[in-house]
Amino acid sequence: MGRSSYRPADLAREHGISTQSVRNYERDGVLPPAQRTPSGYRVYTTAHASALRAYLALIPAHGYATSGEIMRAVNAGDLDTALRAIDRSHAQLLRDRETLDAVEVAVGLLTGPPAASRPDRPLAIGGLSRRIGVTSAALRKWERAGVLAPRRSSATGYRLYSADDVRDAELAHLLRRGGYQLDHIATVVRQVRDAAGTEPLAASLDNWRRRLADRGRAMLTAAVRLAEHVSPPAD
Repeated sequence: MGRSSYRPADLAREHGISTQSVRNYERDGVLPPAQRTPSGYRVYTTAHASALRAYLALIPAHGYATSGEIMRAVNAGDLDTALRAIDRSHAQLLRDRETLDAVEVAVGLLTGPPAASRPDRPLAIGGLSRRIGVTSAALRKWERAGVLAPRRSSATGYRLYSADDVRDAELAHLLRRGGYQLDHIATVVRQVRDAAGTEPLAASLDNWRRRLADRGRAMLTAAVRLAEHVSPPAD
């Protein structure tokens, strides 16, 4: 038989967190409200202990915001809302995996010969914008960040994007979809552009895939902990 009541310190000790964190979780609704003794002390139960285990397992899997949404819905008896939040998070992980796969394919843009589909003459900013599906303002922002370095027409001063610039823009678009910040993208593109090799990109993709795998494993653990909390075993 397990314990039937816990102090905040008991719950905190199991997870190496502070008692104030436990109180904050209750305040924020990720733990059910605790009963109070006549003197005002909190008394937690096995339901609180399993809720805390579930919440802390959910965080590395789904992030703080979604984990809080899940636990508040569960505590309110709204399992459907909790499951919808989990479904959205799983769908996002799948999109991230698909994006990573696309970026890995895009490595060929950096190492192989120019694709036959690349323009045989420089593109103006409007043409590049339509080609990759981003706004002209975004392309200017990428240029300011050092991702793109188009030359200027000597006659008009307008930006002209070569086949290599198109390649860099296509890669930047894929990496942005993968969640990379512009400064990181600029470093990768610049190093490859300067013939420093594709190792920086390869390392980025390896790290990205490891993070996705870690998140997927965390989702498995979180599912078990949440299931234990939602449907505890019979005594």
